[in-house]
Amino acid sequence: MLDLRQLRYFVAVAEEEHVGRAAERLHISQSPLSRQIAQLEKNLGLALFERSQQRIRLTSDGHVFLTEATALLRHASRLENLGRRLGRGEEGGLCIGYVSDAMHTGLLPEALRTLNGERPGIHVALYDLTAHEQFEGLRQRSLDIALVPQAPPQDDPDLRSTLLLEDPMLLALPSTHQLATTHEVRPEDLDGQPWIAVQDKQQPAWRDDFIAACTTTGFTPDIRYEAPEPLTALGLAASGLGITLIQRSMLPGPKPGITVRELPWLQHSVRLWATWHHTDLRPIVTTFRNTILTTTTHKPTH
Repeated sequence: MLDLRQLRYFVAVAEEEHVGRAAERLHISQSPLSRQIAQLEKNLGLALFERSQQRIRLTSDGHVFLTEATALLRHASRLENLGRRLGRGEEGGLCIGYVSDAMHTGLLPEALRTLNGERPGIHVALYDLTAHEQFEGLRQRSLDIALVPQAPPQDDPDLRSTLLLEDPMLLALPSTHQLATTHEVRPEDLDGQPWIAVQDKQQPAWRDDFIAACTTTGFTPDIRYEAPEPLTALGLAASGLGITLIQRSMLPGPKPGITVRELPWLQHSVRLWATWHHTDLRPIVTTFRNTILTTTTHKPTH
C-alpha cells in the first residue's frame, strides 16, 4: 500500500532536485526526508533518483513514477475535498481541466457564469493541463470534464467527447502595413513577411509544424518573434513588429493599430472539444456538462 505522505515527499524532492530545498518546502529536516525517500524506493524495488554530491535527479523510471504520483495526489486531494463538502451536505465541487483557448474564446468563463447563476456557491477548481494530462485526469477521476484541442481516440473505452468550437484564424496586420489596403490577401503576398508566431504548448514541434503548414499553403513565414499567447502576438502586431494569425473570437470589434483580413484559402481553425468520462458519478457533473454544451457561443461549422 502506497503511503501518500511518502509520495508527497517524493514529488517535492523531484521538483526541487535538492533534498535541502525540498525539506524547507515541506517544513521538515533533511534526514527524515531522505529516510522516507529511501524507504519508498525499497518498498517499490525501484531507483527513483540518481544521486551525486552536487545534485539529485530523477531516473527515467522516476520520471514515469512522478507523472503517476502527481496525478494520484491530485485525485487524493480532490477526493478529500469532495468528502468534506458532502459531509456538510453540499453537492461537491467541480474539477475542470482546460487549455488556454477555452479562456481566450470566452467559452469557459461564460459556462461558469451560467453555472454560478444556477448553482451559486459551487466550488470550482481549474487546472491548466495538456490534453494528455486531462485525459489521464478523467480516467483517474481527478477531473470531471476536460476542454481540449483534440478529441480522445474514438475507440477509447472510457471517454466521450463533442466538438464545442471551431474558430477560424484571421490575418492581423499593423494598420501601417502595405497589405492593410489590400482587401484580398494571397499566399504569395505573405512570402518572406516578418511574422509573429504564437507558441503552442500542446505541441512540442509547433514551430516546425507551423512553417510546414504555411509552406504547403504557398508562402514561407519569416518568424521574428515567438509570442507565448495570442493577445501578446496581437499587441506586437499593433506595434508594427510583424503580422500574425488570430482567432476570430478574439476580435469582437476593431483593435487600435490592427487591420484584419480573412484568408479563405487558409484551412486552419482552432478547435475545442469537451471530453468527459462515460460514467458521471455526481449530478453536478452532468449539470455542468449540459451547461457548457448549451452555452457554446461558437458553433462548429461541420
